[in-house]
Parts: sequence; structure tokens; C-alpha cells
Amino acid sequence: QAQLVESGGGLVQPGGFLKLSCFASGIRFGAYDMEWYRQAPGKDHELVASITTSGRTNYAEFVKGRFTISRDNPENTLFLQMNTLKSEDTAVYYCRARLGGLLVGSWGQGTQVTVSS
Repeated sequence: QAQLVESGGGLVQPGGFLKLSCFASGIRFGAYDMEWYRQAPGKDHELVASITTSGRTNYAEFVKGRFTISRDNPENTLFLQMNTLKSEDTAVYYCRARLGGLLVGSWGQGTQVTVSS
């Protein structure tokens, strides 16, 4: 069973940066496409970025040029480098694994990112 644990969130000023991590266990990490989502208060989960098993990446328009998704397969870890953070990036960030077009597992605890002066 997939277990994903997010970390690296915190409080940062506008224009600042953070790097999130997601450690995966219970799955053969390299065989899964991986995704970062976020959920702001009162809103649904929204897809932020994705990376395929071959390393192809895709980003939501609202983070293009600011965020970078990457993965370290031997370490079973997914990353999200977030630069030039804005107040509207404030949310709980989650990682998910996808296989055969389907999300596996369930939402974890996520990691809180707060962008505020």
C-alpha cells in the first residue's frame, strides 16, 4: 500500500522560496508518475505539477517559471522547489502517485505552506 509523507513546508515571506519533499514507501517508486497538489482553505485540491516515470514534467499555469518538480528514484523521494512565492500559494501541499492513469492510495497529511509578510 502506498504511503506518502510530505515535508518541508513552513512560513515564508512573499518572494521567498521553499523546497518540499515527499517520501514514498510501499510502492516501487520509479514505476509511478508523481504529482503535487495543493488545497487552500475552502477550496478543492488543485494539481500543481506532475512528473512521469521518464522525467517529463508538466505545470499548472499559475506556477510555471516559479516551481520545479523533480524526483530521486533511488531515494524514493519527490521534490517541489518553489521560488518567488506569492501569498496565493498559501495552501497545504500533497503528493500523490499515479499508475495506469489512476491515483493510488489516499490523501496524506500534507505540508502547510504559508506565504505572508
